[in-house]
Amino acid sequence: MAEEKKYLFGPVPSRRLGRSLGVDIVPFKTCSLDCVYCQLGPTTQKTIERKEYVAIEPVLAELKDRLTEGLQADFITISGSGEPTLNSRLGELIDGIKRITDIPVAILTNGTLLYRQDVRADCAKADVVLPSLDAGDKQTFERINRPHPGLSIEDMISGLCAFRREFTGRIWLEVFLIEDFNTDTEQIAEIKKAIKRIGPDKVQLNTAVRPTACAGIRKVTAEKLQAIAKKLGRNCQVVADFSPGPHKVENLLGSHSAASHRMETLLSILKRRPCSLNDICSALDIHQNEALKYITHFQQQGVIDSEDRDGILFFKAK
Repeated sequence: MAEEKKYLFGPVPSRRLGRSLGVDIVPFKTCSLDCVYCQLGPTTQKTIERKEYVAIEPVLAELKDRLTEGLQADFITISGSGEPTLNSRLGELIDGIKRITDIPVAILTNGTLLYRQDVRADCAKADVVLPSLDAGDKQTFERINRPHPGLSIEDMISGLCAFRREFTGRIWLEVFLIEDFNTDTEQIAEIKKAIKRIGPDKVQLNTAVRPTACAGIRKVTAEKLQAIAKKLGRNCQVVADFSPGPHKVENLLGSHSAASHRMETLLSILKRRPCSLNDICSALDIHQNEALKYITHFQQQGVIDSEDRDGILFFKAK
């Protein structure tokens, strides 16, 4: 098999960003939150300390290599297996990406550090920022997101408001809803008040359709999500993927579609997110039979696990 890419993964098909090439710049599960719904499992290093967790030079070198291979992507998305704004060289990385490609840059962030001016300045270099907000009150925030003790819900909302005032690009705010956690009338009203203060370009509703860090996390039905979306306003949409079948996508790997390259790409993705068989078919633009061959190989090698979620089997790297 070809050498695994260390910092990049994908491109993967994203309901929010189209074809998204992921860029991972913090160690696995290094985060300011320990969300009960996280698909990557419990946080192992909960911190709000910004530092150079990953040097940006090798990240940019790896991206240059991918670009020479004929990379096709709608966004280069700084995301991955932890909270990317913890990397103190985030702004430098975005500057470096923009020097070598015209592909727009997105940041997937939990939004907790936007109360800091330096974090806002770094994120403002991106084209699209996709922060999260799962609660409008202290109790719900602490129950769902289990934040670092140095964080508060008011600091988080105030930081998002400040970023909106300063940032000329697009803000797509994700609200992750969990049945019996943040879906009652009062909680939705608090979230709506926070959204009105922040003024994002879009509000995108998600729920637990993948395996979660904690047991007993129940997804919200598609019908209920649509009803909540109507309550939250006209710029609110449901992005949770309830569809059972594979999505038709064009080939994302261009001329480098050999089995070894596909297997390398698949393992890199599974280290960052659990995927169903249909997710794998969509990400690699392959038939289920071929995807099953790769899954079987990795299972025989003992490098991936599987977990059932509402009757759908998800695979993830150990």
